[in-house]
Amino acid sequence: MTLINARAGERPVLEIGCGYGDDTATLAKAGLRVIGFDLSRASVASARIRVPSASIERRDVRDPLPEDATDLGVALASLSLHYFAWEETVSIVDRVRLALRLGGVLLCRLNSTEDRNFGAYGCEEIEPNYFLVNGQPKRFFDESAVRRLFAQGWNTIALEHMTTDKYQKPKAAWEVILERVR
Repeated sequence: MTLINARAGERPVLEIGCGYGDDTATLAKAGLRVIGFDLSRASVASARIRVPSASIERRDVRDPLPEDATDLGVALASLSLHYFAWEETVSIVDRVRLALRLGGVLLCRLNSTEDRNFGAYGCEEIEPNYFLVNGQPKRFFDESAVRRLFAQGWNTIALEHMTTDKYQKPKAAWEVILERVR
């Protein structure tokens, strides 16, 4: 939270794919103003109840970002950037970069190609490391793909492969902290 507090300044934190508000609640509890959005109606309704101080709306990440999402110090995208073809993913990441001020940071989690429990294996492959998992397209990243995704306009502060037990089964993911440099 130290980095988030330091970089946010007086601007809100943008949470892309806020889900039911787990991270939203943590950010709000730390005294940060949060602008969050999610595609799921149920998630948005739950997050609004759980964190009434946050500005939460239903929005597709492929649509324009919220109006207040400019000159930001922090954006957060926890497992919300992996549903798209490569070129669309690159475009989304670039729009997020442009919403940050120079020196602003993006903290994100990305599906790992080692994520055996959540679709990285045994599903129909649409394009390299992009699969149809239970009717939903999902992208999985190896280290090379993570570095390629953030090669333009970013400085990588941290890049770590990790496994979490937050879900019903162990989930492998990349945790990445990036700074906008141009």
